[in-house]
Amino acid sequence: MEILRMKPIFKEAIWGGTRLREDFGYTIPSDHTGECWAVSAHPDGEGSVAGGTYDGTPLSRLWAEHPELFGNLSLDRFPLLTKIIDANGDLSIQVHPDDAYAAVNENGSLGKMECWYIIDCVPDATIIIGHNAKTREELKDMVYGGRWKELIREVPIKKGDFFQIDPGTVHAIKAGTLILESQQSSDITYRLYDYDRLQNGKPRPLHIEKSLDVIEVPFVERRAKAAEGDSWLKLLYSCKYYKVWKGDLTGQTVTLEQTEPFMIGSVLSGEATFDGDVFKKGDHFIIPFGHPPIEVSGEAEFIFSAPVCHSEQTE
Repeated sequence: MEILRMKPIFKEAIWGGTRLREDFGYTIPSDHTGECWAVSAHPDGEGSVAGGTYDGTPLSRLWAEHPELFGNLSLDRFPLLTKIIDANGDLSIQVHPDDAYAAVNENGSLGKMECWYIIDCVPDATIIIGHNAKTREELKDMVYGGRWKELIREVPIKKGDFFQIDPGTVHAIKAGTLILESQQSSDITYRLYDYDRLQNGKPRPLHIEKSLDVIEVPFVERRAKAAEGDSWLKLLYSCKYYKVWKGDLTGQTVTLEQTEPFMIGSVLSGEATFDGDVFKKGDHFIIPFGHPPIEVSGEAEFIFSAPVCHSEQTE
């Protein structure tokens, strides 16, 4: 049984830059490239297998034709999406719906729960997470009155921080930040405010009414706990859709036991061998269900994620 290397897809954005090329060595479409969809079966940007038995196979097709590779999960689509985001400029202030709202209002899409691992950021960097309105009426008054500085909650960040972003959370990545995002397989974003920017001479569309429908009021902070465990692989977060781990190898040899339906892996720095196969910074892969224990060695940083089975869901 083989580990599935993935070929990513790249997305240009008004706020994108060049760090996906400079830091990770990717071939990107322009100097305004904002996102690497590293492991994705979503129709808005689907990746494929790179090399091996299933070389060139789109991930959604592999999911449909070989469910045994993914633990035979009783889901109608590949559930997760892994991205690297290069925020050269500020992203819009936005919010995501949950599954129930998206199913009704977005043609059966999944909602979007996500989490961020800060790969790198400029000194004194911040992100927007949450808001200061106490009631829904106060929220509407602040939004329609353009009282953004009063409304928005901005917090400092540093390399290595981790944030959980539930549906209904107002949020935005700020300029100078490089993150790895693990999320539900969804591309539904409601733009609340976009700093009055123009794209091709026009403001980008806002989604004020839908945003107000789904924003949680008042905001409840769900800051992730410190990574658990004393092994090389530490759990960062577990919710009803995914688990996320941080892995740090410092020259030792370890054994990776794959007990999940599948695991997505991303190499953030360095290089490691998995049973003799080399994975380096910028590589992304899927370890299929039932893969035998893997001997891993080298010096590297990883983020791993896996879907949460219905039998083990937690809130």
